[in-house]
Amino acid sequence: MADQPYRKFVVVGGGTAGWIAAATLIQALKGKVGEVELIESDEIGTVGVGEATIPPIQFLNGLLGIDEFDFIKKTQATFKLGIQFRDWGKLGDQYFHPFGPYGEPFEGVGFHHYWLRLRAQGEGGSLDDYAMATVTARMGKFAVPPKELPPGVPGLGYAYHFDAGLYAKYLRAYAEARGVKRTEGKIAKVELRPEDGFVSGLTLADGRRVEGDFFVDCSGFRGLLIEQALEAGFEDWSHWLPCDRALAVPCESVSPMTPYTRATARAGGWQWRIPLQHRIGNGHVYCSSFISDDEAAATLLANLDGKPQADPRPLRFTAGRRKKSWSKNVVALGLAGGFMEPLESTSIHLVQTGAMRLLSLLPFGGYDPAAELEYNRLTQIEYEQIRDFIILHYHATERTDSPLWNHCRTMAIPDSLAHKIELFRNRAKIARFDDQLFAEPSWLAVFLGQGIAPRDYDHLADVPDYAVVASRLRGVGQKIAGIASGLPSHDAFIAATCKADPLAS
Repeated sequence: MADQPYRKFVVVGGGTAGWIAAATLIQALKGKVGEVELIESDEIGTVGVGEATIPPIQFLNGLLGIDEFDFIKKTQATFKLGIQFRDWGKLGDQYFHPFGPYGEPFEGVGFHHYWLRLRAQGEGGSLDDYAMATVTARMGKFAVPPKELPPGVPGLGYAYHFDAGLYAKYLRAYAEARGVKRTEGKIAKVELRPEDGFVSGLTLADGRRVEGDFFVDCSGFRGLLIEQALEAGFEDWSHWLPCDRALAVPCESVSPMTPYTRATARAGGWQWRIPLQHRIGNGHVYCSSFISDDEAAATLLANLDGKPQADPRPLRFTAGRRKKSWSKNVVALGLAGGFMEPLESTSIHLVQTGAMRLLSLLPFGGYDPAAELEYNRLTQIEYEQIRDFIILHYHATERTDSPLWNHCRTMAIPDSLAHKIELFRNRAKIARFDDQLFAEPSWLAVFLGQGIAPRDYDHLADVPDYAVVASRLRGVGQKIAGIASGLPSHDAFIAATCKADPLAS
């Protein structure tokens, strides 16, 4: 029955999503509260486009007790200080979304308001000069930051670029060593209990049956359990995010390895560039209503750093989310739960937060409708907030050179995003919501980077003497430049601490 205790957890599908789910479950259960089984088939490929991450992944690695440098070596990883955006606001423009703040607030007022005060007088330089991550990335430098930096110097956040296939392999070894049972096989049938519609078990193609109390659907876009069996429904966001296809291709690595991801806007979409130790990951996300597959492939292949190492691999998708990520005794993670293009490297993060949310709400004593409702409420909020941030990149543009950009520039946007834009444009204030992933510096980077200039600032920034403010900002910029210039190059840091072994050919 629905109220029976949860002791057997079954993860459907491998890849990054499946093995994150299995690893977090087994780490939490520690083999004492329940058992974990993962079903996957080597015959079914994984998408694995999300090779770039954001700083919260450090929390996941810490929770699992993963050694940072070992993880980097095993996944051919590099470090990531942010994302460089090219040609988004208009052709020829570029800006940087840093991992970390711009300066530090003082006297209870955000740093950027003081900068806007100076800028109104033709002083203050570029806001980028006050972000540790931006200055360090610009110099091609990196080092794991100390726990404490000099007063007034903002923190240096970082994440990773890694090979998603090697990451899944790494997590599989971790999970199996702690007791996760891996079952090879294709699922032929999802069995539902007739009395309540809960999933009771899975029949594999060879006739074997796998029973479970709770199931985690990591089966990819098809949503084998959450959609095909339980019909949770899908909320389509393609009217705001029209890109529906991608081509992915690796190319030869070039030196030096940049400590950031690059996203370059193209006529029919955008192209990613993700530097790894052994190669560069590239992809072209595009809208099939505006350019053909052949045009997209030609654009991608014409803009690689080195020789391609494979033929472009096609992917098709629809932006949106499941209307219910948790239904009955099934939670969907990864592509089974929804999809948003990897413009801000959120794919793996959504798996991570979904798994953490599940652990915090999982009712071990049996089904709890309140837990299901709360999980779905929080998941909806998270997806919608990330959705708005991605839409901002497309909508805040002056580009008129192609049908895609004309569509995105003039389209209606969600009220929640329109409110954020108007508040920033009027007063340089950034509306914040509970537990929002992208903090003030992230919105600030994209607003300013794509040409949304505030008409005014918080005039509490006028209270300190102008000379004091100017001196303080000048000192912050000088400290940041001095610290960054003293760091090793990104390549040198990796070579000294976490260089990966060459992959077997």
